[in-house]
Amino acid sequence: MKLAPRAIRLLVLDVDGVLTDGRLYFGTRGEALKVFHVRDGHGIVALRRAGLEVAVISGRRSPMVTARCRELGVRHVYQGVPDKGATLARLRTRLGLPRSACACVADDLPDLPLMQGVALAFAVADAHPAVRRAAHAVTRLPGGAGAVREVCDLLLRGGARRARVR
Repeated sequence: MKLAPRAIRLLVLDVDGVLTDGRLYFGTRGEALKVFHVRDGHGIVALRRAGLEVAVISGRRSPMVTARCRELGVRHVYQGVPDKGATLARLRTRLGLPRSACACVADDLPDLPLMQGVALAFAVADAHPAVRRAAHAVTRLPGGAGAVREVCDLLLRGGARRARVR
């Protein structure tokens, strides 16, 4: 399949294994830490400035994700989601976007329904083999180490549409 980044108006991101390296740090009071890559953040902000929407859909809940998304201006944040595909479908309806205007970055099996709901699915370099096989493209970098920035740069270089999403 030929990549068509020009048509993309929404980038959907998983968190653990995509925006982070997938490791979970637990202290005696529960999850204690998530590490985000600053270059991924710069890429997300650049996409938003170019007029694209960015969403986060995660199976886990974390106040650190809420804080990071707020800092980056990501308005569409869904956590504790058991069915990522259904959540994406509702978001697409709300934004009035067809599947052809959506892309995602994924790393593991719970992301497969998300990948099926977009026109352009990326897997991070260290994704589960089934996710890499299902992806239209695989990043050079692993999750949490700049893979999201790689996708953002590709979308921006590809001339992704600059029109504001409702």
